[in-house]
Amino acid sequence: MEITNKDIQQIKDEWNQQGRKYASDVNAMVEFGETKGWENWKGEEPKDDRGHLAEVVFQGLKAANAHNTVTQFRADFPPAHTPLVELMKEKGQSIMQLQFIDAQKIVFVSGTAYEQRQAYILNNKDILELDASIAAVGKSKQNNVFAIAANNSISTTQGWEGPIIATFPLDKAKDIGITELIPFNDGLKVLLVSSDGIYIISNTDETMIHPLPDPEDEEWEPYIDMENATLSNDNTYIVVGDQAYDHRVLDRDGHEITEIGTQSAYPDFCMFSKDDKQLITNSCHFYNGITIGVATSDFENINIPAYEGGEDCITIEDGMRVYCGVSTSDYYILGDAFGYIKAVDTKGNSIWRHFLGSTITGIAISDDEKTLWVGAASGMLHKLQLNQGVRDDHTIGTANHYEDFRMVFWKDEPILTW
Repeated sequence: MEITNKDIQQIKDEWNQQGRKYASDVNAMVEFGETKGWENWKGEEPKDDRGHLAEVVFQGLKAANAHNTVTQFRADFPPAHTPLVELMKEKGQSIMQLQFIDAQKIVFVSGTAYEQRQAYILNNKDILELDASIAAVGKSKQNNVFAIAANNSISTTQGWEGPIIATFPLDKAKDIGITELIPFNDGLKVLLVSSDGIYIISNTDETMIHPLPDPEDEEWEPYIDMENATLSNDNTYIVVGDQAYDHRVLDRDGHEITEIGTQSAYPDFCMFSKDDKQLITNSCHFYNGITIGVATSDFENINIPAYEGGEDCITIEDGMRVYCGVSTSDYYILGDAFGYIKAVDTKGNSIWRHFLGSTITGIAISDDEKTLWVGAASGMLHKLQLNQGVRDDHTIGTANHYEDFRMVFWKDEPILTW
């Protein structure tokens, strides 16, 4: 059936009227819950009933990309997550390992550790597909060192495509899916995070630092779930954890200093503040979680029992199951399982929240902390200009961010800009 101009106008009207109402209702509900207590909320959860429009809107987006009319299309159809969920179930994929290069340029991969990945450069709105053999990309906390894993080898470079610092052929860690790759600031070692163990890779060895072998278990294997690790910005400390083990704080060579007891069921994320004065750890239960902050000045003497907290930590955030995050000069930006990014400071004060949708799987921020790129399991890559004013009245959250665009990386579809 041919769609007439009258049909398009009706679709546009319905998309916008419902989108505005849904965003307004969600914002009102969340504000009520956070200020007056969720236990006092007696209203119904807002519904977004635009799912039946998803296919025709998606085809319109494809046409707009083909005819270079995306700006007008976005004005007519502000993007949304909920109406497209059924399409995402079939076509979506995780956008991960986002690393800032310079200016308006990042590198990232699509696909999880055990999928065939594809690496890309995004420079402003231009996409460059990288070599298909690239399995992971990482960046140091300082000194602008990059790491690329391909063909069972890892290379570190001074800057993106800069001089090679070191090359590490993989042996013990070959043929495993890489969850995260973090080069040390000098490029002479790499922290490799995988569900088959967490390793320090150097020219002399591949040392598994987590999990700890069980000498009494003859069938012990290093397989872990929800594996996560980080380096302090100055590389003094390594932190590792997974679903079955509390977060462990190690020195730069992998020797344990202390443990941090899980405050929810499963440890799944850790990160240092930008000044390295605080470590935050998140543990989760289903889609919720608790993030605590620990001062790094006295790791040797802290005591943080599981589920009990104590005076050696503070609660940073008590709702999110955190998948990824970045530290800025003033606060953390955390991405969660519900599709929110939230800013919270080192004392636990909430700064803002912003809804994008799906599970947040990757975040990168520019060095001037003005531009944020966010990847999600929806197959969407969002580019936000922070504190530059919201773009439309379909925005869910309390933040004042302007979305330049979201890029759609769906299976068996062309890459689209919205």
